[in-house]
Amino acid sequence: MARGGRTRYTVLGVLTLGPRSGYDIKKFVEESINYFWRESFGQIYPALKQLASEGLVSGEEAGSTEGPNRVVYSITESGRRELRTWLREPHEPEVPRVELLLKLFFGPQVSPDVNLEHIARERDQVAESLAALEEIAAWLREERSSTPGFPYYMLTVRQGILSYEARLAWCDDAARTIRNLVPAKESGL
Repeated sequence: MARGGRTRYTVLGVLTLGPRSGYDIKKFVEESINYFWRESFGQIYPALKQLASEGLVSGEEAGSTEGPNRVVYSITESGRRELRTWLREPHEPEVPRVELLLKLFFGPQVSPDVNLEHIARERDQVAESLAALEEIAAWLREERSSTPGFPYYMLTVRQGILSYEARLAWCDDAARTIRNLVPAKESGL
Protein backbone atom coordinates (compact mmCIF):
# COMPACT_ATOMS: atom_id res chain seq x y z
CA MET A 1 0.00 0.00 0.00
CA ALA A 2 1.24 3.49 -0.77
CA ARG A 3 2.40 5.76 2.01
CA GLY A 4 0.05 7.45 4.45
CA GLY A 5 -2.63 4.87 5.14
CA ARG A 6 -6.05 4.43 3.66
CA THR A 7 -7.64 7.55 5.14
CA ARG A 8 -5.78 9.69 2.62
CA TYR A 9 -7.38 7.70 -0.22
CA THR A 10 -10.81 7.92 1.34
CA VAL A 11 -10.40 11.70 1.51
CA LEU A 12 -9.05 11.93 -2.04
CA GLY A 13 -11.87 9.73 -3.33
CA VAL A 14 -14.56 11.79 -1.61
CA LEU A 15 -13.04 14.98 -2.99
CA THR A 16 -13.34 13.59 -6.55
CA LEU A 17 -17.09 14.01 -6.02
CA GLY A 18 -16.71 17.72 -5.26
CA PRO A 19 -15.11 20.21 -2.86
CA ARG A 20 -15.84 19.62 0.83
CA SER A 21 -14.76 20.69 4.29
CA GLY A 22 -13.46 18.13 6.78
CA TYR A 23 -16.88 18.13 8.40
CA ASP A 24 -18.55 17.54 5.02
CA ILE A 25 -16.16 14.65 4.29
CA LYS A 26 -17.05 13.00 7.62
CA LYS A 27 -20.76 13.52 6.95
CA PHE A 28 -20.41 12.01 3.47
CA VAL A 29 -18.62 8.96 4.88
CA GLU A 30 -21.34 8.48 7.50
CA GLU A 31 -24.13 8.76 4.93
CA SER A 32 -22.64 6.63 2.16
CA ILE A 33 -19.78 4.23 2.86
CA ASN A 34 -20.06 3.87 6.64
CA TYR A 35 -21.43 0.35 6.45
CA PHE A 36 -18.12 -0.89 5.05
CA TRP A 37 -15.61 1.89 5.79
CA ARG A 38 -15.32 4.36 8.65
CA GLU A 39 -13.23 7.44 9.22
CA SER A 40 -13.18 9.71 12.26
CA PHE A 41 -12.53 13.43 12.48
CA GLY A 42 -9.27 12.44 14.20
CA GLN A 43 -8.24 10.68 10.99
CA ILE A 44 -9.73 13.08 8.41
CA TYR A 45 -8.26 16.38 9.61
CA PRO A 46 -4.65 15.18 9.91
CA ALA A 47 -5.00 13.52 6.48
CA LEU A 48 -6.26 16.78 4.98
CA LYS A 49 -3.34 18.67 6.50
CA GLN A 50 -0.86 16.12 5.14
CA LEU A 51 -2.50 16.00 1.70
CA ALA A 52 -2.43 19.81 1.52
CA SER A 53 1.27 19.88 2.47
CA GLU A 54 1.94 17.39 -0.35
CA GLY A 55 -0.03 19.47 -2.85
CA LEU A 56 -2.62 16.72 -3.38
CA VAL A 57 -5.49 18.90 -2.18
CA SER A 58 -5.95 22.64 -1.95
CA GLY A 59 -7.94 24.44 0.70
CA GLU A 60 -9.88 27.67 0.49
CA GLU A 61 -11.39 29.45 3.46
CA ALA A 62 -15.15 29.81 3.14
CA GLY A 63 -17.44 32.01 5.19
CA SER A 64 -19.89 30.42 7.57
CA THR A 65 -23.09 31.74 9.08
CA GLU A 66 -22.89 29.10 11.84
CA GLY A 67 -19.58 29.76 13.56
CA PRO A 68 -16.00 30.22 12.42
CA ASN A 69 -15.00 30.13 8.78
CA ARG A 70 -14.29 26.69 7.43
CA VAL A 71 -11.79 25.41 4.91
CA VAL A 72 -13.23 23.75 1.80
CA TYR A 73 -10.82 21.36 0.10
CA SER A 74 -10.57 20.36 -3.55
CA ILE A 75 -8.51 17.60 -5.05
CA THR A 76 -5.64 18.69 -7.30
CA GLU A 77 -4.51 16.93 -10.47
CA SER A 78 -1.61 15.48 -8.45
CA GLY A 79 -4.16 14.17 -5.96
CA ARG A 80 -6.15 12.52 -8.75
CA ARG A 81 -2.98 10.83 -10.02
CA GLU A 82 -2.12 9.58 -6.53
CA LEU A 83 -5.66 8.23 -6.07
CA ARG A 84 -5.56 6.45 -9.45
CA THR A 85 -2.19 4.90 -8.57
CA TRP A 86 -3.63 3.55 -5.32
CA LEU A 87 -6.80 2.31 -7.06
CA ARG A 88 -4.63 0.19 -9.38
CA GLU A 89 -2.81 -1.51 -6.48
CA PRO A 90 -4.12 -4.86 -5.22
CA HIS A 91 -6.17 -4.56 -2.06
CA GLU A 92 -4.73 -6.00 1.10
CA PRO A 93 -6.60 -8.96 2.62
CA GLU A 94 -8.10 -8.07 5.95
CA VAL A 95 -8.39 -10.25 9.00
CA PRO A 96 -11.77 -9.56 10.57
CA ARG A 97 -12.10 -8.96 14.28
CA VAL A 98 -15.59 -10.07 15.28
CA GLU A 99 -16.16 -9.88 19.01
CA LEU A 100 -19.40 -11.86 18.81
CA LEU A 101 -17.57 -14.82 17.27
CA LEU A 102 -14.84 -14.57 19.89
CA LYS A 103 -17.47 -14.68 22.65
CA LEU A 104 -19.27 -17.60 21.02
CA PHE A 105 -16.01 -19.50 20.63
CA PHE A 106 -15.67 -19.34 24.42
CA GLY A 107 -19.44 -19.66 24.86
CA PRO A 108 -19.38 -22.90 26.88
CA GLN A 109 -18.08 -20.82 29.81
CA VAL A 110 -21.50 -19.15 30.26
CA SER A 111 -25.10 -20.28 30.02
CA PRO A 112 -26.68 -20.77 26.59
CA ASP A 113 -29.07 -17.91 27.44
CA VAL A 114 -26.16 -15.44 27.52
CA ASN A 115 -25.05 -16.57 24.07
CA LEU A 116 -28.62 -16.41 22.77
CA GLU A 117 -28.85 -12.81 24.01
CA HIS A 118 -25.67 -11.93 22.09
CA ILE A 119 -27.07 -13.49 18.93
CA ALA A 120 -30.44 -11.74 19.34
CA ARG A 121 -28.69 -8.36 19.71
CA GLU A 122 -26.60 -9.09 16.62
CA ARG A 123 -29.70 -10.07 14.67
CA ASP A 124 -31.48 -6.84 15.63
CA GLN A 125 -28.47 -4.71 14.62
CA VAL A 126 -28.03 -6.57 11.33
CA ALA A 127 -31.74 -6.27 10.48
CA GLU A 128 -31.54 -2.52 11.12
CA SER A 129 -28.45 -2.17 8.93
CA LEU A 130 -30.05 -4.24 6.18
CA ALA A 131 -33.13 -2.02 6.17
CA ALA A 132 -30.91 1.07 5.93
CA LEU A 133 -29.00 -0.39 2.97
CA GLU A 134 -32.22 -1.28 1.20
CA GLU A 135 -33.31 2.36 1.60
CA ILE A 136 -29.97 3.52 0.20
CA ALA A 137 -30.37 1.18 -2.78
CA ALA A 138 -33.85 2.56 -3.48
CA TRP A 139 -32.59 6.15 -3.19
CA LEU A 140 -29.68 5.42 -5.53
CA ARG A 141 -32.05 3.91 -8.12
CA GLU A 142 -34.29 6.98 -7.93
CA GLU A 143 -31.69 9.74 -7.64
CA ARG A 144 -28.40 8.50 -9.08
CA SER A 145 -29.20 5.88 -11.73
CA SER A 146 -28.05 8.16 -14.55
CA THR A 147 -24.66 9.01 -13.01
CA PRO A 148 -21.44 7.28 -14.13
CA GLY A 149 -20.79 6.07 -10.57
CA PHE A 150 -24.18 4.36 -10.19
CA PRO A 151 -23.09 0.81 -11.10
CA TYR A 152 -20.15 1.08 -8.70
CA TYR A 153 -22.28 2.49 -5.87
CA MET A 154 -24.74 -0.35 -6.39
CA LEU A 155 -21.94 -2.94 -6.31
CA THR A 156 -20.98 -1.84 -2.80
CA VAL A 157 -24.59 -1.61 -1.62
CA ARG A 158 -25.44 -5.01 -3.09
CA GLN A 159 -22.46 -6.61 -1.35
CA GLY A 160 -23.65 -5.14 1.92
CA ILE A 161 -27.21 -6.35 1.40
CA LEU A 162 -26.09 -9.88 0.55
CA SER A 163 -23.68 -9.89 3.49
CA TYR A 164 -26.38 -8.75 5.93
CA GLU A 165 -28.86 -11.28 4.54
CA ALA A 166 -26.27 -14.03 5.11
CA ARG A 167 -25.61 -12.75 8.64
CA LEU A 168 -29.35 -12.83 9.41
CA ALA A 169 -29.52 -16.44 8.22
CA TRP A 170 -26.45 -17.25 10.31
CA CYS A 171 -28.04 -15.66 13.41
CA ASP A 172 -31.13 -17.79 12.98
CA ASP A 173 -29.03 -20.93 12.49
CA ALA A 174 -26.77 -20.12 15.45
CA ALA A 175 -29.76 -19.52 17.75
CA ARG A 176 -31.31 -22.86 16.68
CA THR A 177 -28.00 -24.64 17.27
CA ILE A 178 -27.59 -23.23 20.78
CA ARG A 179 -31.21 -23.98 21.71
CA ASN A 180 -30.60 -27.60 20.72
CA LEU A 181 -27.36 -28.00 22.72
CA VAL A 182 -26.94 -30.46 25.50
CA PRO A 183 -26.29 -28.50 28.70
CA ALA A 184 -22.59 -27.63 28.99
CA LYS A 185 -22.10 -29.74 32.18
CA GLU A 186 -23.36 -32.87 30.42
CA SER A 187 -21.25 -32.31 27.29
CA GLY A 188 -17.98 -32.32 29.23
CA LEU A 189 -16.91 -28.87 27.97
